[in-house]
Amino acid sequence: MSWGSGEFIGENANDGCLTADDSCFTTPGVVYFAAAGDSPGVIWPGTSPNVVSAGGTTIRRNPTTFNFIQEAAWVYGGGGESTIEPKPSYQSGVPNRAVPDLSFDADPYTGVWVYDTFPIPTLYGDEWPEWIVVGGTSVSAPSLAGIVNAAGSFAASTNAELTTIYHNQGTAAYFTRIPNGFCGFYMGFTAGPNWDFCTGVGVVNSYTGK
Repeated sequence: MSWGSGEFIGENANDGCLTADDSCFTTPGVVYFAAAGDSPGVIWPGTSPNVVSAGGTTIRRNPTTFNFIQEAAWVYGGGGESTIEPKPSYQSGVPNRAVPDLSFDADPYTGVWVYDTFPIPTLYGDEWPEWIVVGGTSVSAPSLAGIVNAAGSFAASTNAELTTIYHNQGTAAYFTRIPNGFCGFYMGFTAGPNWDFCTGVGVVNSYTGK
């Protein structure tokens, strides 16, 4: 899910999804992913304890050789602590639900290349398909969902998946920590050696990081 908005009273209700609330993301056998946002603070459904909240990173490369240098927190990535959702069973060390859980490259300057087959008008009056680069945590969420799906062994529910993720945090074979950079202007969030408000537990390490 790439969409989201501010938190609201009733988001943590349980009425069988008659209205938009956390119960919308409890279908058995489904693991839900939601964008953490592209601006300071938190958004729903990214704060729902029933989704894997996807944060953002950026890739730094050598400007001459383009060789990989490091991955860092994306400055515009959303993150923080919910004012409505209580702390879920899989998290510790925070009073309320805190996001993101996982991260993926979300910087539009280093993001995902997409071939757009819809003709784009040019200054010369002609049209042709083109490659474009897209980013944001709207890219992070489906990318992480694709990795988990491709791994072929996702959990029976989002809660079970998140329990596995947090159980394996800090294990290099599963996740790569992102200790560099900061996120959320004026929020004071920086990346660090452990879970943080910028990148969560870090980025997945191949298919094992789930």
